[in-house]
Amino acid sequence: MSTPLDLSALRLTEWTSCGGCAAKWGASLLSDLVAGLPQSNDPSLVVGLAPFDDAAVYRVSDDVAMVSTTDFFPPLVDDPADFGAIAAANACSDVFAMGASVVMAINVAAFPEEFPKEAIAAIFTAGAEIVAEAGGTVAGGHTIRNPEPIYGLAVQGVVHPDRILRKSGAKPGDVVLLSKPLGTGLTLAAGSEGEKSAAITGMKNVNRRASELLVAAGNSVHAVTDVTGYGLAGHGWEVAQRSGVRLIVDTSALEMYPGALRIAEDGVRTGGDPRNREYVDGHVEMTADDARVAICYDPQTSGGLLAAVEPDLADDLVGRGFWRVGEVEAGVAGIVLA
Repeated sequence: MSTPLDLSALRLTEWTSCGGCAAKWGASLLSDLVAGLPQSNDPSLVVGLAPFDDAAVYRVSDDVAMVSTTDFFPPLVDDPADFGAIAAANACSDVFAMGASVVMAINVAAFPEEFPKEAIAAIFTAGAEIVAEAGGTVAGGHTIRNPEPIYGLAVQGVVHPDRILRKSGAKPGDVVLLSKPLGTGLTLAAGSEGEKSAAITGMKNVNRRASELLVAAGNSVHAVTDVTGYGLAGHGWEVAQRSGVRLIVDTSALEMYPGALRIAEDGVRTGGDPRNREYVDGHVEMTADDARVAICYDPQTSGGLLAAVEPDLADDLVGRGFWRVGEVEAGVAGIVLA
């Protein structure tokens, strides 16, 4: 009889060269690639590639639209259950960013042939538990062989076609809110065990409640996206660009995971930092100190929802899971890190 594997001794990050949303292609390169793809003429495709948003949306009937997205990456943490939970929460986040309800998910996975089966089971189990917490069910999947482990999900949700939340629509005078702290990349790169644990806990939290609060607010919510691999600056720029406004980030108001600011002040930067800076080059003004600017460029995994809302709503949402991080002004599209 074989001895059960001690998963606490397994170090997933030793199996890969990069992990989490920091493994994404740079946004500039990806935008160029997407721009060259053929466009759909299907009138039922409400949100596709022109312009792309956090997920695709397809109208099924007058009252129902299907929301579809996929997200997967190599491990960014050592524990298999933590990895599975973070990957699942991250994949569901794009559905919540569109104002939709998660209904179903399909595993997308790749593992080396010698990868421990017990670890795979722990990843799948944790992922399924998070999908259930998000309101859906894991209904299948596909797994292939690969030199490095990769896990994520294709997630489907539903939303009323007239109640879709988009990146566009932010208006001058709006208050900008964020539902999770920042600094996952920096903290996992150089934080203490306690600091990493706090970030992992945050990454495992699903954005369901934050999304439901925004949906319930109706027309008082003007633009929404989630903050992931392109950092607050990159995803904030997308909101500003699509809306034709200036998004002003008050870096002194940013909520951060324990240790993140200290690590940034020590000069630590992750691999995604320069790619994120390139993405917004020419569209950003920076008056904040270097460390707080670095927090804004730090690639996030399973980050929070970023929303531009009417001022009266902001007062209600602050303290219910959101923090005030800036405001929207009229002007040439751009982002200011003040």
